[in-house]
Amino acid sequence: MRATATDFTPASPAAKRGNPGEVARPALFDLLEHAARITLVSAPAGSGKTVLLRSWIEQRGLKGRAAWVSVERNECDVQKFWAGVVDALRGTEAGSKLLRTLEPAPSLDGWAILERLLRDLARLDERLWLVLNDLHELGSDEALHQFELLLLRAPETLRFMVLTRHDVPIGLHRLRLSGELSEIRETDLRFSCEEARLLFQSAGIKVSETALALLVARTEGWVAGLRLAALSMARHPDPERFATDFSGSERMVAEYLLAEVLDRQPEVVKRLLLRTSVLERVSGPIANVLTGGDSGERILQDLEDANAFVVSLDQARTWFRYHQLFADLLKLELRRTAPTEVPMLHATAAAWYAAHGFPIEAIRHAQTVGNWSLATRVLSDHHLALQLDGQGATEHEFLSRFPPSAVAADAELAALVAADELERGSLEAAEHYLALATRTEESVPAERNARFQVLLAIIRLALARQHSDLPAVAHEAERLLAVSAGHADHLRIGEDLRALALISLGVAETNVGRDTDAKEHLEQGIALAQRIKRPYLQLYGLAFFAPTLYHHRATVTRRSHHEAVEHALRAIELARRHGWSEEPVVTRAYLIVAVVRCWQARWQEADEWQELASRSLRAEMDPRTSVAFYLIRGELALFRGRYAEALATLETCERVAQLLAKTAPREIVLTRSILLLTLLKLGEVNRVEEVLARLMDEDGLVGASLMRLPLAALRVEKGDPLAGSIALAPLLNRGAPVAHNNFLILAFLLEAVARNAHGDPAASECALESALDLAEPDGVLSPFLLYPVPDLLQRHRGRHTTHAALISEIIDRLSQANGEVAGSPQATVQEPLRKSELRVLRYLPTNLSAAEIAGELNVSVYTVKTHMRQLYAKFGVHERSAAIKRARALGLLAPSSRGP
Repeated sequence: MRATATDFTPASPAAKRGNPGEVARPALFDLLEHAARITLVSAPAGSGKTVLLRSWIEQRGLKGRAAWVSVERNECDVQKFWAGVVDALRGTEAGSKLLRTLEPAPSLDGWAILERLLRDLARLDERLWLVLNDLHELGSDEALHQFELLLLRAPETLRFMVLTRHDVPIGLHRLRLSGELSEIRETDLRFSCEEARLLFQSAGIKVSETALALLVARTEGWVAGLRLAALSMARHPDPERFATDFSGSERMVAEYLLAEVLDRQPEVVKRLLLRTSVLERVSGPIANVLTGGDSGERILQDLEDANAFVVSLDQARTWFRYHQLFADLLKLELRRTAPTEVPMLHATAAAWYAAHGFPIEAIRHAQTVGNWSLATRVLSDHHLALQLDGQGATEHEFLSRFPPSAVAADAELAALVAADELERGSLEAAEHYLALATRTEESVPAERNARFQVLLAIIRLALARQHSDLPAVAHEAERLLAVSAGHADHLRIGEDLRALALISLGVAETNVGRDTDAKEHLEQGIALAQRIKRPYLQLYGLAFFAPTLYHHRATVTRRSHHEAVEHALRAIELARRHGWSEEPVVTRAYLIVAVVRCWQARWQEADEWQELASRSLRAEMDPRTSVAFYLIRGELALFRGRYAEALATLETCERVAQLLAKTAPREIVLTRSILLLTLLKLGEVNRVEEVLARLMDEDGLVGASLMRLPLAALRVEKGDPLAGSIALAPLLNRGAPVAHNNFLILAFLLEAVARNAHGDPAASECALESALDLAEPDGVLSPFLLYPVPDLLQRHRGRHTTHAALISEIIDRLSQANGEVAGSPQATVQEPLRKSELRVLRYLPTNLSAAEIAGELNVSVYTVKTHMRQLYAKFGVHERSAAIKRARALGLLAPSSRGP
């Protein structure tokens, strides 16, 4: 027993600065400052309990008011324990006045000492702190009962601080209920990254943020582990490498854990800890199998109660894990003391996990000892479940560990590799391994053949879907259901397969533009996936279901944008709940919200959703989604007047779309249509004309509905509005399909411009009203910003229209873009003007032609015309005089000397 009266004086500068290696912990100091009458600090060895209390007492300046008692290891002498308590209290200022000297006598047992101590303390009128350090070492139940009585009967002025490695039986439940107990646990004592940084700084060690975070993660904030790391790093030539390699096998850490934890355990406990160290998590039953015992669960629970670096993983306390550094030490000690047992332990664990429905652990242990047959069987049995549970990455990791020889010799394994290659977008490799599996399928045991045929059917279905071969998808879906029908109950995957088949069919129909059929099959598959609790499959269906609502024909129910966004957000929320927010499967949902916000001219939101999509996009795995991503980015830049950016993005989009030339012609046509509209905005009239002529010669794609938009815009741009109107006729008569109503809005708007330029105001107003009819339900604004017609809108607002509010909103947005609101000149145009554009702008008020301006600036006429078009677009006007007026209003040109 070590008993001392602490006598910390706050006067010295060194005390105020703290000792080297110590870190101030203001949050814990504040907790101690406002603690209840009894404070329990219960945490494993090396958690910083003693340092915390000594630092706090020093910081408080408790001169002679804190009595410190350290219980020696396996202390069982009751009288000695109480003698130490009395001596420590008498060593304080207040205790020296109140407590009598304790003289040893045969009649003076623990109870007598306690009663005498309580009588002496009854007159204590100022606060006194009694610190009991290492109370877990007190091996006398009698002494613990007596100490519990002291806690209950001591005066309010006596404050207790109990430091222990695990809870001791001193009536803590009663103290909690009475509100007299404050508790500091292991999680409270863990060092944060900031505290670890201060620790290393105080030791004179510089460490990068990456290395620091790694050390904190490896030690789990364990104070002793970090202090030992600091001591070792101070002598290490490469601290960064040390941080990367740091583990429980590091000499100083290993020696500490051996002495303070492992060597203190009985042999039966040490045997369990060592033999179960091969596991990432351990339960009582598997511990019993590995040790040959029958008390595994009780031992594990006792170890956790004792704060012996054992952590429960569930509320029922059936599964546990070891602290990372402790686990490293146990593995090192097992290899040192029983190296020949390690393979046997892994093999036994693999068999137990496989038999009890834990495939991940079974495969991992089987691969560790090279049992490729068992690993393949378990992985094949659980392939569908792993995929439907969103654990494709885990399966890929397992497959990467098989040697090529194992793949070549096992048909099931070859099929699994084919499925994995397909999941990663490697169609050629997938077909190679599928062929290998098919050639060697006779090697599959008869009792496993049914499941193997289901696996092959799933792969063929996915392969057909990737090729957008709708007849093949339908055929493989039917085959899949037929193959599983006779074995569904036995395999317990019948409903899984039906949901997968329905959703796969819907996805394929989406890819080829059969949105109505896709919507029906996806709805059925999503509902089934939800009922059978397959959230990943449900998410997959929802991500493709939203586009079917967005890519609808003009005859479909209105407000499709809102419905599409609702379903996309439903998919996104589902992904968030399950930790799949950056999985490729959710990319399409992000893109749906992004494109809707883009067409609604909600730029910031569109940017944010597009950014989320970029994080989850895996271009090599899904080129079609990659096309959608670049297309939306291009549309967003186009509508905001960033034409050069839009062109570069859309050209990239077209290159990616070429990969889908045979299976996704709709994506190619859509991309080219938007790209040509962008070129027109950049003044590339001749280039657009050449492209349209070439397409007409090659594929007749000009006849495709969406290509009529750039064709009509080109005709209007060249001064032939009637030809533009004629080009739009098939679209406006609803005879030709469009990707979705947004492009129909654009078509009616172009028709309004063409008819107005042709001198047909009635037809122009009719077309404008139709555009507004389609735009109103979904709040679509972008077409009206791309082709601004403020004069037509102002005139239309005074006529018979049901869209006055929408017209006002569009005019307001145009006014903001054109600088008719307060703000700096450059901030009120759609995009800041470049220096070259400003140079051309200064010549616009002159009578010089474009060719003459080009001569003055020593550039080509084409360059001047391009800059003029860009200026018109940024100002939201269509002619030179309007651009001059707008520039003067913005302060970019001096006012006219001739007045308005």
